[in-house]
Parts: sequence; structure tokens; C-alpha cells
Amino acid sequence: MSTQEKARRSKRVAVVGITATTALVGAFAMPAQASTYTSHLTNVNTDFESSRWHDNNGGSTTIKFTSCTSTGTKAIGVTLRKDQFGPDPVYTTASYTACFKSGATSSGTWSDHGSGDYYFVVNYGSNSYDYFSVKSLSVYY
Repeated sequence: MSTQEKARRSKRVAVVGITATTALVGAFAMPAQASTYTSHLTNVNTDFESSRWHDNNGGSTTIKFTSCTSTGTKAIGVTLRKDQFGPDPVYTTASYTACFKSGATSSGTWSDHGSGDYYFVVNYGSNSYDYFSVKSLSVYY
């Protein structure tokens, strides 16, 4: 085999190896959360319900609040709920406190509850009458 033939064969093997590796990595590199919903909150209080979003695939949900302000307490209870016929299930409530520090973010993550329409509630069922604002919120699902 000539030197040129060896060089061409070596390049083909390298290209095939890179392509196979890329395909293998791509097959296992699925995004944990495929969609994002962003917004803000202005002067909301107890039992405020967010807009609904539709999660086609299920999977975990992460809700992040950045730059929070309040007329009183420096904590916001965030509860994930699933919008369905009959009473909506109430999932764990996360307490957001870090977002009250300048430019800081609080976040909570809820495990998979299947596909469907979801929303969150601020201070669900609380006796707090404080008003909250959130400069930036993101929901990853």
C-alpha cells in the first residue's frame, strides 16, 4: 500500500470514528428540560395563580425568581399545581428567600408529575397579606 493510500485510509477511519462518537453522544445527551416560560410579577399576594403552561413530556419543573421585593416578610411560598378536571393536586411548596438579596435568585425543582397543564401559586392558603414583586421569573419544564 502506497503512502497516499495509507493517508486516505487513515482519514476515512478518523472521520468514521468521529461521526460514530458524535452520534453516540447525541443519542444520550437529551435535555433535562426542553421548554421555558418567562415573565415577572408585580404586586401579587396570597393565592395568586400564575399563567398556565403545557408540559408535553412530563419531567421535572424548575421555577426561578430573581430580584424579589415585598411589603412585609422576605419569604415567598411557591407551590406547583397541575390544572385538571376536579380538584387540582397540590405539590410541595418551596420557600423562596434568597431572591430578596440584591440581584439574587431563588429556585425550586419539582419531580415529574406527567404531562399536562401546570401553574404555580404564591403563598397558597397563607394568612399573609404582604404584596410581592419579582423582576424576573423563569419556569423550565
